[in-house]
Amino acid sequence: MKKIFLSIALLALTIQCFAQKKTKKELLYSYKLSIVAGLIQPIALKGGNIEVNYTTNRMIFDYSHGFNLNPPSASGGEYKSQNVDLYLPFSTGFGIGYRFTSNLDVRFEPKLHSWEVYYKDEPQNINNRIKDYKTFTLGAGVYYRYFPFRNSQKKILQGITTATSLRYWPNVGSSLSDDSFSYHNKTTQKTENQKVANVGIDNSPLIFNISVGYTFGGK
Repeated sequence: MKKIFLSIALLALTIQCFAQKKTKKELLYSYKLSIVAGLIQPIALKGGNIEVNYTTNRMIFDYSHGFNLNPPSASGGEYKSQNVDLYLPFSTGFGIGYRFTSNLDVRFEPKLHSWEVYYKDEPQNINNRIKDYKTFTLGAGVYYRYFPFRNSQKKILQGITTATSLRYWPNVGSSLSDDSFSYHNKTTQKTENQKVANVGIDNSPLIFNISVGYTFGGK
């Protein structure tokens, strides 16, 4: 855990030093607050996600919170053979990044994810829960924010925002010993083992998303 905090502090210091050398050119949409909502979460995961961003001239800070997520990766692999589903009550964390242009930025992102395991097609409540655990990821993301009405004469339209992101969030720890657990499976009638899940596509650390929202104050 100390290594994680040291990495965060070192990266933040590096970004700040780099940013201080690049402050001459004023980027558009600086010192603005944005709120965006992910589209992948309601479409593919049957849940939701809200993200709040604040930009300076070269830095961007964010907090995002996903909720009620049902990853489709649970339909394959060991989850299918064990007849179980995964559910994320929440996936939350912050990001700090560097703005290369008015649209493009790269962020460092520590996140916390809450997982629950249930038998497939059973009501998801505490009485039916097989296991719950937390995972911690430490990764990075590339974001491209697009403002389709940036050149509009109407300031209210300048704030319409889309954000396309590609992120890599590998697990760096969990609340489980050895990052796995064993249990007696009532479907297979055997003792099964299950490793902690990854939060991304097909049980990987890779995540793609498109968000839409609004940036307050125009460009």
